[in-house]
Amino acid sequence: MRVVWLWVFACAWSAGLLAPLHAETITVGAEDDWAPYSYAVAGQAEPQGLAPRLVRAAFQTQGVQVQFKVLPFSRCLHDAEIGRLVGCFDTTRTAANSDSFHWHATPLFREELGIFARSGVPGREAALADLVGRAVGITVGYTYPTEFMRHPGIRRHVAVSDANLLRMLAGGRVDYILVNTLPAQHHLQHMPELQGKVQRVGALNTDSFWLSFSKVHPDGQRLSVVFEKGLQTLMASGQYRRMLAEFQRAQQP
Repeated sequence: MRVVWLWVFACAWSAGLLAPLHAETITVGAEDDWAPYSYAVAGQAEPQGLAPRLVRAAFQTQGVQVQFKVLPFSRCLHDAEIGRLVGCFDTTRTAANSDSFHWHATPLFREELGIFARSGVPGREAALADLVGRAVGITVGYTYPTEFMRHPGIRRHVAVSDANLLRMLAGGRVDYILVNTLPAQHHLQHMPELQGKVQRVGALNTDSFWLSFSKVHPDGQRLSVVFEKGLQTLMASGQYRRMLAEFQRAQQP
């Protein structure tokens, strides 16, 4: 009987279903203002949203416990780049930052980078070409496609947050803004003063998002490998699919 239980225990351990008795604990940076994916709530120490739940669950399958440091994304990314933090989420991978971090192979999730304009703008589905010669708002510290950031014919204007970006557009200070579609819709649900004033008119692309691991931190490369194994374990077990489906249901109006 003892042999049978040892065999069961070994199988559970190899599948990532059991954590070691003395689990490793790490601190990861979580952005504070990107609802519904990762955001701070007054009075709560833990970040809310899909991303921290996925990060914690993936690491947990590998016996690693996660604590989060919640801070603005630009500072989060900077602290990971200089090694003050082992990693930061949610990061898109571009030509500008590709060599700055260790990247796990499987992205956390994908999300559309929408093009928004003031309501009533006619025309077809907008794309990059429609932004040429226009004033386009972006959020400071966020990562955007290289072809957009380097295009000489686009006038880029910066806001300190997605919410201010939407206000900038509604106020007529820019022609378009680039903002991820689901976060934009989440903001608009909580900004009644902007209801009916802005609309999605197209998309630049659909971005993948990662937990970017520090190349300077001594554990960055190792933990990027551990995290990839954790994501694969979540997906193989069906837990990732269930978590994503639960998240998507929660976003329904």
